[in-house]
Amino acid sequence: MSNDDNVELTDGFHVLKDTLKLNGIDTMYGVVGIPITNLARLWEQDGQKFYSFRHEQHAGYAASIAGYIQGDKPGVCLTVSAPGFLNGLTALAHATTNCFPMLLLSGSSEREIVDLMQGDYEEMDQMNIARPHCKASFRINSIKDIPIGIARAIRTAVSGRPGGVYVDLPARLFGQTLPVEEAQKLLFKPIDPVPAQIPAADAIARAADIIKNAKRPVVMLGKGASMAKADAEVKQFVEQTGIPFLPMGMAKGLMPDNHPQSAAATRAFALAQCDVCILIGARLNWLMQHGKGKTWGNELKKFVQIDIQANEMDSNQPIAGPIVGDIKSSLALLNEALKGAPKANAEWVGALKEKVDTNKGKLATKMAAPVAPTGMNYSNSLGVLKEFMLANPSVNLVNEGANALDNTRMIVDMLEPRRRLDSGTWGVMGIGMGYCVGAASVTGDPVIAVEGDSAFGFSGMEIETICRYNLPVTIIVMNNGGIYKGNEEDPGNGLVSCTRLIRGRYDQMMEAFGGKGYLVNTPEELKAALEEAVASKKPCLINAMIDPDAGVESGRIKSLNIVSKVGKK
Repeated sequence: MSNDDNVELTDGFHVLKDTLKLNGIDTMYGVVGIPITNLARLWEQDGQKFYSFRHEQHAGYAASIAGYIQGDKPGVCLTVSAPGFLNGLTALAHATTNCFPMLLLSGSSEREIVDLMQGDYEEMDQMNIARPHCKASFRINSIKDIPIGIARAIRTAVSGRPGGVYVDLPARLFGQTLPVEEAQKLLFKPIDPVPAQIPAADAIARAADIIKNAKRPVVMLGKGASMAKADAEVKQFVEQTGIPFLPMGMAKGLMPDNHPQSAAATRAFALAQCDVCILIGARLNWLMQHGKGKTWGNELKKFVQIDIQANEMDSNQPIAGPIVGDIKSSLALLNEALKGAPKANAEWVGALKEKVDTNKGKLATKMAAPVAPTGMNYSNSLGVLKEFMLANPSVNLVNEGANALDNTRMIVDMLEPRRRLDSGTWGVMGIGMGYCVGAASVTGDPVIAVEGDSAFGFSGMEIETICRYNLPVTIIVMNNGGIYKGNEEDPGNGLVSCTRLIRGRYDQMMEAFGGKGYLVNTPEELKAALEEAVASKKPCLINAMIDPDAGVESGRIKSLNIVSKVGKK
């Protein structure tokens, strides 16, 4: 394109495309429509990847988990305005809560009409709506500001504590033009967007002193340590100190679950009895009962906490040894400070080992239990997956649900970092199929998704997306026909129980879109189907028939579920 002076021109579409490419973005996830369809087309025509979803929320979840796996660059979601933006905003808030670097780019209506509320097409003040739910919210009004605007968004998303960033793209921006030569001069890539943040020397010394004097220490590994890719530093710290460790859900595999220092099988005992807990990339939020109460032995523990954000310290309990800095730098210095220190108390380590061995024996008995006529239970079915993952540790494991989530986390060991991808800090359902697409696209490795049948319903239509892109995804639907359980009685008067679902043929849904479906009723059938499905590297769905009586209401967070006691004796 050129103007009357025969000067070659470019437009907002191309400047945005070139800016994203220069910053290492090669993949976007989204749903096309006015005004961003042409951007997605140009993106693909230029050789970049665009995964077109059926719903923006799932595209956003794909972008969020892509950011987590990549760590040093954000996942990018592209949506239309107003309702499309709002659908994507759920995933952006999820990314921010979980500290995943993500960009949400949304087309929007023209400012002069929106600001006067004159009723424009899909009118909405998207930038201000997004602001409370993300790290930052920007609007780019001029083609000349595209490079600097995207640079600010990327640096904000990946630096410090990572999170989601919203970028508002008014429709008129795409049609603006600029001489190609001038546009090229504006393009740049931020230097050192994820700088090391070195902790203070006195903080390291103080924490090292607490650890050296601990009698019953335990390490809590969080997904922050996993995303920081501090694998070598974590391994050195754990093995050098000899301290038993516990992983949060998405930190499983950062240290192998079958490592001799893993105390995961006796988590309750370890937390209640410890005197010092070292938090590495983990927060004392609801997932750890805020560091209080029965879980922690009804006493104040001494906490050493490594976090990149200073105001995370003391958020729920006093932190005796705060280390504010990035995890890799902090652990490198802490490892140096602890060189030559005695290893963890042998009596304490032995007590935990004894508990671990006992609990593993009990679990093995459950996994070997015979199958009831009404279907498998969570233990004997997931025992199959446990053995498969031990033999295939580089497979990505997506997991959501209530009982499906809790039991998979407990039963299935992970041996590699950043392979277990679950509901995260909010404990939400709906992440499943989006995570599958994101994980498959970033890693290129097979994905297994273990889904409760209720959880699968949130994003199940995206199996068409998985089939369209022929991704190596195997979905296991734990089908007990209900939310929690599938055997709750109907209340009468022609009403259907609010927790009951149809125990349907999800395998046939997959086949309707060209994938392979399996219906399994026994662990032996599940094993054969799983091995064949993953080996095929094709879209597959295994409909695993689970006893409708299997599971408990609200899974392992039943205490949060308020129940009326009125009229009960």
